[in-house]
Parts: sequence; C-alpha cells; structure tokens
Amino acid sequence: MDNVLGIIAEYNPFHNGHLYHLEETKRITNSNYSIAVISGNFVQRGNVAVINKWERTKMALLNGIDLVIELPCIYSISSAENFALGAIKIFNSLKIVDTLSFGCELNDISILKEFANILTEEPEEFKSLLSHELSKGISFPKARENALLMYLNDIRKYANVLSSPNNILAIEYLKALNLTKSTIEPLAIKRVGPGYNSKMIVDNFASATSIRELIKKRNFYAMDKLMPKSSYDILADAIKAGHYVNGIEKFEKEIMFVLRNMTVAEIANLPDVSEGLENLIKTAANSSNNLAEFMGLVKSKRYTQTRIFRVLLYALLGFTKEDMENSKRIEPYIRVLGFNSKGEKLLSEICHTNKKLSIVTSVKDFTTTCRNKKLLQMLEKDIQATNIYTLGYEYDSYSNLDYTTKLIRY
Repeated sequence: MDNVLGIIAEYNPFHNGHLYHLEETKRITNSNYSIAVISGNFVQRGNVAVINKWERTKMALLNGIDLVIELPCIYSISSAENFALGAIKIFNSLKIVDTLSFGCELNDISILKEFANILTEEPEEFKSLLSHELSKGISFPKARENALLMYLNDIRKYANVLSSPNNILAIEYLKALNLTKSTIEPLAIKRVGPGYNSKMIVDNFASATSIRELIKKRNFYAMDKLMPKSSYDILADAIKAGHYVNGIEKFEKEIMFVLRNMTVAEIANLPDVSEGLENLIKTAANSSNNLAEFMGLVKSKRYTQTRIFRVLLYALLGFTKEDMENSKRIEPYIRVLGFNSKGEKLLSEICHTNKKLSIVTSVKDFTTTCRNKKLLQMLEKDIQATNIYTLGYEYDSYSNLDYTTKLIRY
C-alpha cells in the first residue's frame, strides 16, 4: 500500500482551516490514503474537547480522512513533547505511513528542523543556557525559548518561531521523528487565516479557539461560515442535544473536590508538579470556590496557565507520575474510532504488516484478551476519561460510552 498520509490533530472542532490543510497536503503528496491520530475527549492544552471523540471522528471521515485512531488520554493532555511522541509512536507502529503533515506559521521547514535537532541532541552549551534561564524563576517553555535563541545567536531570523503553539508542536513532531529514528517524511503546511489563539475571523477562516467562543454565544450563523457543512451539522446537532462540553470550567467543582481530598504527597505525585507546586495547589484548593479564584492564586511567571490546567486534568482523571513514565516507555495500542471503505483497507494492511500490534476495535474484547497490564491500565484511564467527560453534558450524561458506542463507518 503506497502513499499513506498521517496527520496528528484535535479537530476541536473540524473547521475550514483543517480542510485546507488536508486538501493542500493531498495535492502536494498525491496521497492515496489518509490516517488521523486525534485527541480523545480531553485535549493538549489542558482543556476539554467541545464534542466527543466519535462526533469529531465523523467530521474527519466526512471531510477526507480515511482512518481515525484515538491518541490515548495520557498523551493527549501531556506537554507538547509527550503529545507528539505518543502520536509518532502510533504512526511508526503502523509501518505504512509515508508522510506526516502538520500546520505551522512558516514556509521553511528547515528552520523548524534546526530547533528540533538542537532539542534532540541537547548540546552542552544549550543545556548550560537552559539551566541559567531556569534559575531566573521563569516557566520552562520561556526558559527553553530564551536558551534556543541565545544558542542560535540570530534573533532576527528566529525570534518569532517559538511564539506560535503550532510551530512548537511542529518542532516536537520533528524531534519525536528524530528520537524514534522514524522513516516517515515530515511535511509542513503554512496555516491560512488567524493564528491558534486568535479570535479574529478572516474571510471564512477562524481558529478553533474562536469557534469555541462562538459556541458559548450560540452564534450558529457565524459558525456556519467557518466550517464545512458536514462538520457544522454535526456540531449544531450535538449542541442542540446538549451533548457538548464548552471548557474545563464545567468540571470546576469536581476538580476542587478532588484536590481538597488529595494529600499534599498525592498532589506532588501528579505529572508536571515539582518545586513545591503541590503546596501552592493544596492551599489554593482549600480556599477557592471556582477555577478563576484558584488560577489567580496559583498562576505565575513560573507556572503557566496551560501547565496548571494540565495538572488539574491529571488530578481529575487520576494520572500519576508513574503513568506518565510508563507512557514514555511503552508502545501504545491502536484504538480505532472509525473508518471509510479506504480506511478498512488500511486497517487490513496494518494488521497484515504487523501481526503483533495491539489493535482495539472493541473495548470489551480487548480488555478480555489483552495480557499487557500497562496497556490495560492506559485503556482504563481512557474509559474513565469518557465517563467523566459526559458529566459535562446538559442531557444524557451516560457512562460507559467506550463500551456501547459502535465504530464509525462510512
């Protein structure tokens, strides 16, 4: 099977910018098949998917993706580094992906590769610069950005590269390809329309952040112009049915409850918690009634909002430092969410190419037959994540959807 395209995405929700990226990639690569690895019900910057993973799978399949695979939750809510590594390990294990395509703010992938190579090799001079920057009490992302710019010693050329979340993720994809010695070829596609966090609308393009703001305002008229019709219809139906979750704030009481019931030692055992952050979190949880109050007490130049939100999700979903370390060491299962007729052929080829691959098409069957305890623990967390996620619905907050929801087929 030749010319298989891989895309790592959240599609939260799938909009015109995503469609442009997919169609432009297919034009350039002339790919015959496409696979998307997508976040589940919780996403990378410490937040919640606006609609569930099966509805977003439908969006992807109806707009040109052939096979959709879920990125396990431990990766989907991790830092950009582990998010990228988890997805790349999945693509590598399939043994049929030729090209990895991602969006970024640059036309020149060589600049991104320069950053990725430094982060892969970690020269002594760079590590020394990073250590010096961290000693200033600033956040790790900012310290790393400063160290990279000083190491490259060309601010005019590199200054704005690390200001974009899309560029940062692109660099992490390239780094993960390096670390895993992957044969997959990277392809960078320059984004069109507003940036990742922008709330502007330019022509028929807007960021997913902007669209989620429109959802809060129930501005269906504006959303309709910014998404493919099939995506809009799926989103609108989910909203009208009350099957959507617009932000981590939906779980603020649950989060406060969990944190108040955790000991300081248990908070210290959450991923991304270090340097006494556990004491700050415990004190803030004991004196806050909502997330806004909590963040006002915890957020600082050392601890970014994204990092704190991720820690809150780790607490809510029950992830520990041990879970995080296991995710870095093991090869994740292939959790299939949906496919079309071409995707079915892909799946058949994947099974033929790698007979030892752990493929999940039925959660019930996998939990019954799998003997790998670490994979079972990872899947149990995904199931728990969905059960918690549906508590944010306005109606029909059913549990065990991972058992009862059928594969999406088109």
